[in-house]
Amino acid sequence: MRFRKAFLGLLGVFGLVAAACGVPEPDRQVHADVSAPTEVPAPPQTDLLAGMPPPLDAGDVYAATRPGQLSEAMDGVRNLVYVPNSLDDTVSVIDPNTFKVVDTFPGGNEPQHVVPSYDLKTLYVAADEVPGGTLTPVDPKTGKPGVPLQVQDPYNLYFTPDGSSAIVVAEYYKRLDFYDPHTWQRQGQVSVPDCAGVNHMDFTADGKLALVTCEFANRMIVLDVAERRQVRTFQLDQVHDGMPQDSRLAPDGSTFYVADMMAGGVYLFDGAASRQIGFVPTGKGAHGIYFSRDSRRVFVANRGEGSVSVLDSTTHQPIGKWQVPGGGSPDMGGVSADGKQLWLSGRYHNEVYVFDTDTGHLLARIRVGAGPHGLTYMPQPGRYSLGHTGNLR
Repeated sequence: MRFRKAFLGLLGVFGLVAAACGVPEPDRQVHADVSAPTEVPAPPQTDLLAGMPPPLDAGDVYAATRPGQLSEAMDGVRNLVYVPNSLDDTVSVIDPNTFKVVDTFPGGNEPQHVVPSYDLKTLYVAADEVPGGTLTPVDPKTGKPGVPLQVQDPYNLYFTPDGSSAIVVAEYYKRLDFYDPHTWQRQGQVSVPDCAGVNHMDFTADGKLALVTCEFANRMIVLDVAERRQVRTFQLDQVHDGMPQDSRLAPDGSTFYVADMMAGGVYLFDGAASRQIGFVPTGKGAHGIYFSRDSRRVFVANRGEGSVSVLDSTTHQPIGKWQVPGGGSPDMGGVSADGKQLWLSGRYHNEVYVFDTDTGHLLARIRVGAGPHGLTYMPQPGRYSLGHTGNLR
C-alpha cells in the first residue's frame, strides 16, 4: 500500500531527526510484574492436527532446527540473505561470508517479507500494494526470481502445520486467505473485521490453533486451523494504543511471546492460546522475535531504541541487551544456519545488522535499499516451514 510507504518514510525521517537532535520519544514506560508466570502445560503431543509431522522432541518444537540439521531440500541451496526493500520495490541479496550485496532484483510493489515455502524448495517475496499484490518465487539454489504470481494483498505468508494450505495475510482487507500452496488456487477465506492490521501469527504445538496479532486494534485473535474460523479474541492491556507485532511459540510449547512496539515488551500467553499470563518489558519498539539454535534464549528486536533484548526461554526473564552502536532500527530477520549470527533489517536506516549471538557484538551493518523489512537467511535447518521469515520446525 502506497500510504504505508509514505507513513514509513515519515516515521523514518522523524526517527532519524529525533535521534540526531536528541528529541525524546513519548514516555511509554510500562510498570509491570515481570515475575515468571505459572507454568502451563503444553498441548498434548499425541493429539496433533491431522497430517502434521510428529515432533522430534515433545519438549521442544524447534528440536529439528539445530545447527547442521539440514533437510534434503537444502542440498545445493546458496548461502545468501534476501532483504525486501519496501520503499524502493527491490530485494537486496547479501553474501553472508563477505557481508556484501551481490545482487538486486525487483520484488513487486511494496515487498514486505521473504518467506520459505512449507517444503523449503521456494522462497516467496510477498508484496502487498493494493488493490493488487504479488508473490514472487525465488529459487534458493540459484538465488534468482521467477515470474510473479498475482495474489491479492499478501502482506505476510504462512503455511498450515500439515502443509495443506498457504495462509495469505491480507492486512488491508482484514482477511486470512487460504490457498493451495502448489497451484495457488484459493481454497477459502476468513474475514476478521475486528482485527485491523492483521499481521503475524504462530501455531500451537499441536498445530490446531494460531495466535494472530492485530496491529491496529491492540488485540489478538485465535484461529482454528482445521475449521478456518476465529474462535477467540483478546484485548491487550498494557497500553491503550498498543501495536502487537510478531507472535512466536516458546520452544517448550507452553508459552507464546507477542511483541508490542508501543507497550515496549512482550506479552505472554499460555501455549493453548487460551489466556494472557504475563508481560515482560524489553525496550521501545519491541518487534521481531527469534530463538537461539539451542532453544535456550529468545532474541527480541527493539526497533524504537536500536537494541536486541535477550530472554531466558524457560523463565522468560531478560538476561542481556545488545545495542546497535550509534543507534538503529532492528526489525525482522532470523538466525544463521549455524546459530552464530542474528541478522535483522534496519527498517528506518536502510541497512542490515549482523550480531554475534555469543557476544552480542555487532559484526556488520550493511547498506541495502530503502525500507528493508522481513529478511530471510538461507539455507535453514528444519523439516518444514510455517512461514514468515523462517519459522521452521
